[in-house]
Amino acid sequence: MAFRHPDGDYAITAMYSVPDDAWYLELDLVAGQRHLVTAIVPDEDPAREPTVCFNPQAGHLDVPYEVMRWFMHQVEEEVRTSRAWMRLRPELVEIIHGLRQEYMGVIDDDDFPQVLAELRATVAEADLPTVLEAAFGRTPAAAPAAGG
Repeated sequence: MAFRHPDGDYAITAMYSVPDDAWYLELDLVAGQRHLVTAIVPDEDPAREPTVCFNPQAGHLDVPYEVMRWFMHQVEEEVRTSRAWMRLRPELVEIIHGLRQEYMGVIDDDDFPQVLAELRATVAEADLPTVLEAAFGRTPAAAPAAGG
């Protein structure tokens, strides 16, 4: 996915790296196709922090302040959406991280009722929607009906 800065001279390309479990946002100068900056936003491991690195092969280039603010705003949005669950209480972060590792963020309808029952035994009912949304993008109401 790519989108351009309003002035058209810069663009951000966003891609997911499965081996790194992270989103990569790259700021590029459109003319000359020069890659300038990469932001790496891990979304699976709470111990890994987002980072920003500059392309040493790009050489010296003056990047307008407004463009850097635009880029960093996009990075902040990615951090917010990809890592929001990591700001929950530590015990919930641990449970969510474990579920994401075990199920790789996907759970089928056959396994969902069993996982939901196990979570209900360890997680407060008020926290279930948050945990299920962060781990699987689902809610307790999304449990399949018995026998179907």
